[in-house]
Amino acid sequence: MNLFHWLRRDLPELTPLQQQRRARLPAPAVLDETPLQHQRIVVLDLETSGLNLQRDQLLAIGAVVIEDDAIDFSQQFECTLLRENHKASASTLIHGIAPSAIAAGTEPIEALLAFMEFLDDSPLLAFHAAFDQHMLARALKESLGHRLRHPFLDVAELAPLLCPDAQPRHNGLDDWLEHFHLQASERHNASADALATAELALILFSKARQQQLDSLGALEQRLQGWRRRKLAPSI
Repeated sequence: MNLFHWLRRDLPELTPLQQQRRARLPAPAVLDETPLQHQRIVVLDLETSGLNLQRDQLLAIGAVVIEDDAIDFSQQFECTLLRENHKASASTLIHGIAPSAIAAGTEPIEALLAFMEFLDDSPLLAFHAAFDQHMLARALKESLGHRLRHPFLDVAELAPLLCPDAQPRHNGLDDWLEHFHLQASERHNASADALATAELALILFSKARQQQLDSLGALEQRLQGWRRRKLAPSI
């Protein structure tokens, strides 16, 4: 075995067509001053085999699109990934994806290529986005040899930033849905949670405009200041 082969042995084996599709994936757009009304945003939710960032696997992807200041129901993504030898665990009671559904799922390379094509160059929005960002990035690296560069915004940060007087019991998705009298059709289902997160985001965008924040770039800038204030020691 030569050194070149040894260095490449852990890279995923893509067919020529899959390599072409990966090569055609667009670079992500930056968070700029595009008005929220004209911004395409992909709202994402993932279901995983657990919460361990290094060991657990991505099982399902659900996503909806916010565009023209509304949820575009013609643009939705839902996919369960094939995971060989997957067994039921404690997390199965939460996400409800049976091992039989995972055994009948889409091969990970195809599932992730399809999602990235759906995503295009759009920014991503999720609730507790750091977890979804890490799990998606890891899955893309392992299955496609692709680096995730798309920016994420976290609705769990936007909500307290834009609604400082709100006092939900915690800072979970259920708490904010209850605060705004929203109902999720089904919880811990990737597509249903993505839809609930998108409905919450639209309310928050309306509040952002009232505070003269009418772009993802402006929101990200305000979030950076908000994070710094949270980390600053109290005097």
